[in-house]
Amino acid sequence: MKLYSQTIADFGLYVGMEMTAEELNTLRNAASQMSAKMRAVRIVAASGVSKRDLEHRLIQKGETVKDAQSAVAWMSELDLIDDRKTAEHIVSNCIHKGYGISRAKQALYEKRIPKEIWPEVLAEYPDQTDKILAFLKSKLSDEPSERDIRRAIDAALRRGHNYGQIKRALAQLCLDSDNFPEG
Repeated sequence: MKLYSQTIADFGLYVGMEMTAEELNTLRNAASQMSAKMRAVRIVAASGVSKRDLEHRLIQKGETVKDAQSAVAWMSELDLIDDRKTAEHIVSNCIHKGYGISRAKQALYEKRIPKEIWPEVLAEYPDQTDKILAFLKSKLSDEPSERDIRRAIDAALRRGHNYGQIKRALAQLCLDSDNFPEG
């Protein structure tokens, strides 16, 4: 059985100590809970996660549902995990990378951010026209072929921009996008 020093201190354990079956069961439960908490700390320290995502990851790593829920509650009590702050961070990263709002929504979904938080964090998503223009300029030569334009449009769509925004950006670059049906 793997024990953290905190658990050893809590139970006053020492080499050669004898325990009853009930005491051993209590120790095993405490060790399991401490394992889930320490794993939760490592996961949160490595990356921003939502409460649901943390619980899911803990269960994937072998923690029991009860211990995973307890660890998430413990992290929440200590204000070490906050879905709204995590969502704000995800959206901020998407904006910084020049992603469209659709890609930001996908990132929120992937991190299991509750959907009731989405409208708040996406409410002031900035216009991405300048980012789309810069992206298209980086992808297209001075005399792009239809194939090059199609590829650039597809790449911008994958970045989460909508077709209307991309079409307006192409128009600003004096490129005809009428040959490319939406979708």
